[in-house]
Amino acid sequence: MNAPLPAEMLKQHLIDPEICIRCNTCEETCPVDAITHDGRNYVVDPAICNRCMACVPPCPTGSIDNWRLMLREQAYSLEDQFGWDELPLEKPSPAADMPAAAEPREPQGAAASETQAPVFAAPGSVVPPWSAAHPYVNLYAPKAPVTATVVGNFRVTDTEMGSDVHHIVLDFGKQFFPVLEGQSLGILPPGTDAQGRAHFARQYSIASPRDGERPGYNNLSLTVKRVTEDYEGKPFNGVCSNYLCDLAKGDTVQVIGPFGSSFLMPNHARANLLMICTGTGSAPMRAMTEHCRRRIGQDENGKLMLFFGARTERELPYFGPLMKLPKDFIDINLALSREPDQPKRYVQDAIVERAADVAALLADEDTYIYVCGLKGMEAGVLQALSEVAGPQWDALHAKLREQGRLHLETY
Repeated sequence: MNAPLPAEMLKQHLIDPEICIRCNTCEETCPVDAITHDGRNYVVDPAICNRCMACVPPCPTGSIDNWRLMLREQAYSLEDQFGWDELPLEKPSPAADMPAAAEPREPQGAAASETQAPVFAAPGSVVPPWSAAHPYVNLYAPKAPVTATVVGNFRVTDTEMGSDVHHIVLDFGKQFFPVLEGQSLGILPPGTDAQGRAHFARQYSIASPRDGERPGYNNLSLTVKRVTEDYEGKPFNGVCSNYLCDLAKGDTVQVIGPFGSSFLMPNHARANLLMICTGTGSAPMRAMTEHCRRRIGQDENGKLMLFFGARTERELPYFGPLMKLPKDFIDINLALSREPDQPKRYVQDAIVERAADVAALLADEDTYIYVCGLKGMEAGVLQALSEVAGPQWDALHAKLREQGRLHLETY
């Protein structure tokens, strides 16, 4: 049986800044708001963290799973953590002669011992579908990235529109970089920040299937939007997005990853895919759809239903190729919120409009749901699914999460 820690001891939770890709998953999932960030690092407040472990399974890199046994009075402060470029060396344990099995779920201090850590219910699954193929993760880290060569860079939105989205193809030659649909990678942009430190990696979902952007080639694609303003609409040039969108054929980039072990498509025959996305959140949906397209005629695909949101038709990535897909292969529903002379329509509106068909998919235990796009869409999509499912939604929602059949990747 694990022995509790003495009151003066702490098993401090830390995030490795060298591995972290700043995807914000940990901060979003922490139920007690112990995790925060600045422009550089994600950190954990030792005064708040109750070691409930809710943030550990969703982390795509494993950077979140670091613990240091130390005296409580010597705990690393938030200021310490914000200043790190790497985790400090582990100090000799101050409790070497104590029971060594105290593990991260033990209560901290008197206040924590009076109440149990809250039970956290994530809105989406943290486990993959039961039949998903085995993913490789963390093969390359920031200190030892892999080099890829740009073999294509194409704009996939109308050139007259402000939304500049690029389809970028990277080739790895003879270097091992296996991926599955739904995984992501990190790009290390060149240069340094205002403090003279190397830029940290930015995360991008992979937009091509497991056998390559071009079948049989060791390449993959990304869907990247050029960032030219911040969330308040003020001018701001995204470091990595502009770097990627400006790359030319033959340029090389430094890549880390792959990342992601849960947002994966099922690997058994006739599984249904209900895909809901906005903007560049279409990347993993494109990967899954293309994998299924290459299996047409093999009696392996189930039903594919896509809800795709954008401001206008001309700002919708991959609009042309999407419209050419056979209608008996995929059921496509567009939701355009700024189309001239049309009422505003969001993906959640389209879901409710197709309630009967969505309900039939929800009732099928071979249906897997994927949501990707801006964080603001998440609540609306879940509410729409709740309306479609009716009174049994709470039980169904819990079942979908537990079985790895409801996956959310919002940012």
